[in-house]
Amino acid sequence: MPTSNIIKIKTKRNNLFLRVAKGHFATNHAHSNYYIDVAAQKSRLSEAQAVAEELCNTYNYSTRIVDTLLCLDGTEVIGTCLANELTKNSFRNINAHQTIYVVTPETTNGSQLFFRDNIVPMIKGKHVLVLAVSVSSGYTASAAIDAIKYYGGDVVGVASIFATKNECEGYPVNSVFNPHDLEGYFSCPSHDCPLCKKGEKIDALINSHGFSKL
Repeated sequence: MPTSNIIKIKTKRNNLFLRVAKGHFATNHAHSNYYIDVAAQKSRLSEAQAVAEELCNTYNYSTRIVDTLLCLDGTEVIGTCLANELTKNSFRNINAHQTIYVVTPETTNGSQLFFRDNIVPMIKGKHVLVLAVSVSSGYTASAAIDAIKYYGGDVVGVASIFATKNECEGYPVNSVFNPHDLEGYFSCPSHDCPLCKKGEKIDALINSHGFSKL
């Protein structure tokens, strides 16, 4: 059972941890040997703030404007903290002292992202930074990038708690954690999964909300 094996990987920053469990896990798009539990980072203010501060360091000397944060996978609390960091007096960003919109998309039955008419002005003509829980297959982040472009926004990049990629659709991906933090980590299509080839059963189905044990 995944929860019985959750371990906490500490960092130099207080309240910044990576909680993981090893096993055989499946998403809609891939199989992995690690379950990454980000529930606390998404819902506990002190941990969300720690993630935001760490991500903000990446953009500390950026000359790119960030007008809007597009929050995926329930990252609104982190997004609010990040928006606050990006507009602090000490932050050397061209957008210092300005406001930042924090928005989240809706999803159609076909998994396409869309925005209501009253939200579109916060995307159209704005410089938008995508905020995600993780970027592994890149499927969700790619969908967000396509939606931003469709509604006339300018994609700045992608920020996430965990990522296996340095870029997505040609845009930079910055993350707090990466595979170097997890020994032997892999994420791959189901037909290439080494655990499946060994005949090992799936422990749980996972997504950004959590896991469902099988």
